[in-house]
Amino acid sequence: MIVAGFGFRAAADQAALRAALALAQAQCKSGQPRVTHLATAADKAPALAPLAQALGLPLLAIAAPALAGCATPTRSPASLRARGTGSLAEAAALAGAGPGARLLAPRCVSPDRTATCALATGIER
Repeated sequence: MIVAGFGFRAAADQAALRAALALAQAQCKSGQPRVTHLATAADKAPALAPLAQALGLPLLAIAAPALAGCATPTRSPASLRARGTGSLAEAAALAGAGPGARLLAPRCVSPDRTATCALATGIER
């Protein structure tokens, strides 16, 4: 299972989300992995649903307690204040991929800076 975790501002559009995903996939050393799921915070899931539907992928809505305190390699002060984790994208990817998950790509920021995406791998549930 490979989960693309997303963090994004309200102003993020589908192009920004797709750009962040493409950047994260390009960052993987083993080539572009086939993403099997998208994930984000539960309150942001409705805004990510159109991308999940367009890509034909399941969307994981991650509850706030699963994100808060999740250790991430990158740290955004805004994410720390709002979510209690250094990167919503990384925390969502790791939580979505399940116990023992590991990051394949740390958060990548869309060119317009409204969306981030990180990739994690875990055991298929």
